[in-house]
Amino acid sequence: MSESNSSAIRRIGRSGRAMSAEQAAERKRACIHALLNRPWISKEEDKELYFAVKDHYDELRSWFLDQTGYPLIVTRSLAKLDKVPVVPYSWMGFAEFREQRDYVFFTFGLWYLEGKTEMDQFLLSDMVTEIREHLNGRGLEADWTNYYHRLSMARALKKLKSLGVLFSVDGDEGEWAQNESRNALFECSPNVRYILRRFPQDLTFYTNMEQLSDPILYADTQEGQALRRRHRVYRRLLLEPAVPDRLWSEEDLSYVLTQRRSIIDQLSKMLGWEGRRYREGLLFFHPELSSESALFPTLSGVSDLVLLVAGELRRQLNQEDTGRYLEDNGCIRVERSEMETILLKLQRKHKEYWSKEFREASSQDLAELCFAHMVEWNLGEWEDHSYFLISPVLGRWNAEYLYTGDLD
Repeated sequence: MSESNSSAIRRIGRSGRAMSAEQAAERKRACIHALLNRPWISKEEDKELYFAVKDHYDELRSWFLDQTGYPLIVTRSLAKLDKVPVVPYSWMGFAEFREQRDYVFFTFGLWYLEGKTEMDQFLLSDMVTEIREHLNGRGLEADWTNYYHRLSMARALKKLKSLGVLFSVDGDEGEWAQNESRNALFECSPNVRYILRRFPQDLTFYTNMEQLSDPILYADTQEGQALRRRHRVYRRLLLEPAVPDRLWSEEDLSYVLTQRRSIIDQLSKMLGWEGRRYREGLLFFHPELSSESALFPTLSGVSDLVLLVAGELRRQLNQEDTGRYLEDNGCIRVERSEMETILLKLQRKHKEYWSKEFREASSQDLAELCFAHMVEWNLGEWEDHSYFLISPVLGRWNAEYLYTGDLD
């Protein structure tokens, strides 16, 4: 069949309308992006996308298993990709949580809810009493007379509600956090049992943390370890903003270098990403300005600051008297005080374009915002308390303010 004929193929979607081959491919890419970036796709909340996943189930399931090892779960109410990172980062957690015990109470909240049946209603007081007794019986502290413990539990409950597995019928967890004598009535969703990841074997069989990150069991053979390596590479590329060469293990970097054309083709076909091989590594870019995932530069003003810093550092590298140079791995080492000086200079030069918050902020506060933003996007890391290493990936961006006023 010729290419011109194949491009004219039509498919019939569940809506009954004909779709071209390109429309079907775009629909499939939308499914993949949603599966990667949402906890799950709910039939109730996004019926069209849920049925699109079902339509493409065989192909999607095969691709994810072959390239990442992730299992695709489809039930009568949701579609979920059971994801687990290779390298855990703090930004992969819940932004709403403030303490480690928030996660403890969230986990044991799930433990309590999994004992409920669909549409079960229960009182908050019964829930927290049972959780406290269960934790205290195992040597863990849960004291609901402690205001900060109640705040942690309230944050956990609020997250369960935002995930759609816990519903308020009457009352609110925030009121209970302020006053222990207050109560609330909740209702349980059957989707609660799909939040926690499913392990391929009993947890007692694992001997180290690295094994816990494996999505499937790998044979202790050359073929099994080769499959594990491929899965590691694809999982990092799919879940991390940028993975320069210096962050790969020697084994995984060898795979990236030898298989880069196949990787670029796979991620272009299935996700629509544009891949390029640069000196610092294999990088991927989203061709559109919006997507299911968060994109850099973000809409936040701190992304603009980071881009301005990148432009200033590029200029300093091209000037002999600045003392600025690239490290052997392509990074730029910046002292905390140097970053503050750069931002103070940028603030004086561009403050008319900045928000009131940034205009009035100290250079120290601006530097901390930029450092945190770069760490979140794998664009930099702390070498020690004083020195920050800026990734060469950031050097792929530059920014300047352009005058857009009336030229008449």
